[in-house]
Amino acid sequence: MTHTLEWKLRLDLSEEEGTTKAEAVLDTGSEKLTGHGVARCNPTDVDIPSIGDELAASRAMKDVAGQLMREADREMEAAGAGPPKGPLGKPYAWTDVSS
Repeated sequence: MTHTLEWKLRLDLSEEEGTTKAEAVLDTGSEKLTGHGVARCNPTDVDIPSIGDELAASRAMKDVAGQLMREADREMEAAGAGPPKGPLGKPYAWTDVSS
């Protein structure tokens, strides 16, 4: 059985005085998840707005991804397929060395 969905992501960015803020809204059709991200330019660094956009946007989308993963974990556990007991294995998602 083929199953096709379209989820929409809206990403809004705003910058003021060296601080870029991002809001990512994922609309799955049945729910909306909202993530936020912020990037600040160090006063001693050259202000390159595109870098602030990229950092704030990626942080907002990472926030949404975390919410989506937690929701999937809750639904798997409710269906009886929760996480294994005992020591944790390798992560089943990407590794984030920046956390």
